[in-house]
Amino acid sequence: MIRPVLALAALALVAGCAAPSQQRVQLPATPHPGEPGNVAGLTAAQVRVAFGEPAFVRKDGKVEIWRYDGAGCKGFFFFYPAAAGLSVRHVETVPRGRDIAADTACLDSLLIHRAVPSS
Repeated sequence: MIRPVLALAALALVAGCAAPSQQRVQLPATPHPGEPGNVAGLTAAQVRVAFGEPAFVRKDGKVEIWRYDGAGCKGFFFFYPAAAGLSVRHVETVPRGRDIAADTACLDSLLIHRAVPSS
């Protein structure tokens, strides 16, 4: 009975020594919950109707980030490819609360039309 335990211990010790040393990289924290439900899934055209032209657009391959600047905050819309072109998958505001990704009051202040279009 002792032999299998010793064999497993020896195997674990050898495996640990044989594995190359790797540095662990700290991953960034996941985005906070609380993202507004009425923005995710909007198409680029729908965002333009609701918020106007962005102040800044960054393109990384097929992904786009649109920034909207308001008097007291900024909104960032993250667009990813979808069946009907680009659509919002994530939105953030600066500043934002501790437990939310986007402050709805900020997004409301950025709207040029008070009703966000539906799909």
